[in-house]
Amino acid sequence: MNSQHFSEEALRTFTNTIFLKMGCSVEHAELASDVLIRSDLRGIDSHGVARLSGYVRLWEKNRINTKPDIRIVHETASTATLDGDSGLGLVIAPFAMKIAIEKAEKCGSGWIAVRNSNHFGIAAYHALMAVEKMMIGFAMTNASPLVAPTYSNERLLGTNPMCYAFPAGKYPPVIVDMATSSAANGKLEIAQRSGRPVPEGWIQDSEGISSVDPHELKKGGALLPLGSDKDHGSHKGFGLGATVDILSAVLSGANYGPWVPPFVAFLEPPSDPVGRGIGHFLGAMRIDGFRPVDEFKFHMDNWIERFKSAKPISKDQKVVIPGEPELAAEIYRQQNGIPLADAVITDLYKLAEKLGVEKPMASM
Repeated sequence: MNSQHFSEEALRTFTNTIFLKMGCSVEHAELASDVLIRSDLRGIDSHGVARLSGYVRLWEKNRINTKPDIRIVHETASTATLDGDSGLGLVIAPFAMKIAIEKAEKCGSGWIAVRNSNHFGIAAYHALMAVEKMMIGFAMTNASPLVAPTYSNERLLGTNPMCYAFPAGKYPPVIVDMATSSAANGKLEIAQRSGRPVPEGWIQDSEGISSVDPHELKKGGALLPLGSDKDHGSHKGFGLGATVDILSAVLSGANYGPWVPPFVAFLEPPSDPVGRGIGHFLGAMRIDGFRPVDEFKFHMDNWIERFKSAKPISKDQKVVIPGEPELAAEIYRQQNGIPLADAVITDLYKLAEKLGVEKPMASM
């Protein structure tokens, strides 16, 4: 799969201009752009500018409100439920996390359920907002149904990612950011663009038989829960995905399970919704609500050092702390540019032509 590199500045400017063309305010356009660009910088190519045209198509179908009235509809001292007014999840989730942090500053922890939202990008972006305030951050979202529960061939759950972010002392934060399916749908899309098969255990066909065809979902197949099958713990992945769905949607009043509206604009949302939009769940916890911050940071550093020094299986392998690969990607891409696959570049150029926006130019 061929690719070209683009500077962060070029992609940020282009993305910001697209969101402005959609009718976003300057503040919302900059925030939404930042979420996507940070995803590309961190090496999560499936959730960066590759998703930009998807948001545009949803906006064209009047499924995204670029001037949302984001409001609290239920609240206690440490909790709240937000209605996102069909806005960009890229904007609504950071708004929710700010409230969670404010509540944590007063109460020790803050928990926000969100309904009536859309795709919110990478969960780590939102969880890391809490880390910047020396708090533990949580972020999760449900998504359109692509995953079959264990023992089923019916798609009932989304890939339903969850992220936990923990600050450390002299080391970068530990960031556990993962889908609760065997693979994120974005990785399937990357395989489709590259024309390569996917690993065994990611997907099953419409009959429930394991497949390596990345186009299987278009033929009625399904992604599998984390663990792939019962013998390898798929019931645990199913349980994690269910937890995200319940906290994000059943708790907030968003759609859940098979009623979650699809991200792709060519598919219509279910005609019998059980809630509003898609849902998120975000939280922040003050470390000093449990022990002195300096003590926690010392022991986080000690935890990281001990796990990094774990005896490897072979000389070519070592334990990787959650968040390390993304940090390495960010350092490299800030210096060398962000690589975009030819298919993504073509998509962005078509978008530029369609909306009358200047194309981003490759830097190398």
